[in-house]
Order: sequence, then structure tokens, then C-alpha cells
Amino acid sequence: MRDNGPVPETPSSPLAAAVDLARAAAEETAGDPGVVGEHLSAASEQAGDPVLGEVLTHSFASTLPGYVGWYWAVTLARAPGEETVTVDEVVLLPGDEALLAPAWVPWHERLRPGDLSVGDVLPSTEDDPRLVPSYTVEDDTADDPEARAVATELGLGRERVMSREGRSAALTRWTGGDFGPRSSMARHAPGPCGTCGFFLPLAGSLRGAAGACGNAYAPAEGHVVTVDYGCGAHSQATLVAQEATEVVNSARYDTSEFDVL
Repeated sequence: MRDNGPVPETPSSPLAAAVDLARAAAEETAGDPGVVGEHLSAASEQAGDPVLGEVLTHSFASTLPGYVGWYWAVTLARAPGEETVTVDEVVLLPGDEALLAPAWVPWHERLRPGDLSVGDVLPSTEDDPRLVPSYTVEDDTADDPEARAVATELGLGRERVMSREGRSAALTRWTGGDFGPRSSMARHAPGPCGTCGFFLPLAGSLRGAAGACGNAYAPAEGHVVTVDYGCGAHSQATLVAQEATEVVNSARYDTSEFDVL
């Protein structure tokens, strides 16, 4: 709460002396005299200007339930050469120790993966950084194979495509997820997905970084996996069994015939 210091209640300062008028205005606005507390201060908003006059704000403590640390601010004014004091406005303001509601967060920033349910519609905004108009991708074709692919869709395919920022953010999520290299499954796998025969690479610029798993027995089947993810269902994992039994003793990874994609 701003406080320019007390203003002496002297005949030369009728605004400072009008505490009762300010309190009455606050009580009328509040609708309950009991929620307007003690007088806290009187702060000059504008000194006695010969043209604009004088403006001063009285502050009263608020005892309104749920508004701890707030105060009533009543602004009074007096025209040049006049003795009559008028009420400009009455507002309830937060003080330095006031309890405030959390800052408002736009809906598209509050959403989290998994929030969308059956029947929900999630529109994208015009300024979504993950998307760009398909016709602008042509500027990005020099070093981006995916851009060259989507550029041909102008007028025939999608109106918007994923931007470089959008693709990078998606790859970051996949890398840090359950089907990324830091998962427990990947750390104990006999080999990475990039060398697995069931690995289906994505098209375009993400081809060398991620793909889909096509092994019906793998935990990531039907999911996007990174090339450095892996599981025990790797196509090159071979089983060594005991004689006359089907008990698996160990697994080994044969790289003799395969290179990294």
C-alpha cells in the first residue's frame, strides 16, 4: 500500500480532515459498516493545483472475511478555491501482506497430457508455435528433409504443419518418457531400437531419432520410441537354452550382421 505520509488535519487541509466523509463513503460501498476498520493513512495524490485542485486518498483497514491484508481506499477531491469536498472513488485494494489469488493462467497453458477425454475438442491457437502454415515450410527446405516433403502439400494437403520448434519439443518429450533411453527397460535391453528389425522409422527430419515399434510382444508395441530405446524383444536377441529344457539361462546380442540406421 502506498503511503506518502500523514497529512496534518488543519483548516488549510480540508481533505485530510474529511475522515468521517471518507469512512461513510467506504461503508456505503461495502454495504456493511462492520467491514471498514481503523483509519490507516491519508496520502496526497495531487497537491493544491490552481487549475486541477487537490486530491487525497484515505485508507481504512478491511475486516471483510477472506480479504486479509486488504484496505479500503477512498479518494477525495476539492476544486480550486472551493471548500466543498467530494468523493471521487472507493475501492478495495490489496496491501503488501494481502492474500491474493494465484495469477490467472490461460487454458492452453493449464492443459496437461491426458486431460483430453472422449467428446472434448482442443482447438489450436493461431499463434501456436508448434505449427506453421504449410506454404512457409518451403523456406526451411534447405536443411530439413521433412520440410521438402510437406512443401508439396501446398493447396492439396494440410493447411498447417509442425514447425521445427514443435518437432523438437515432441522429440524432447519422447526422449524423457517411458520409451526413451533413460527408462529402466532401455537400460537393461540387449540392444537399441535403431538396430531392431521391428523398428519403423518416422519420416522426414525425425527419421534418425525416433520411430514406431512393430513387435506385438514388446512393451512399446504401437508407440513412438527413440532410436536409443530398447527392450528384451529386440530382433537380434538370441536365447541360449539348457539341453533338453526350455529354461532360458541368458540372452546375448548379435551385431555381426547389422549396422545402426
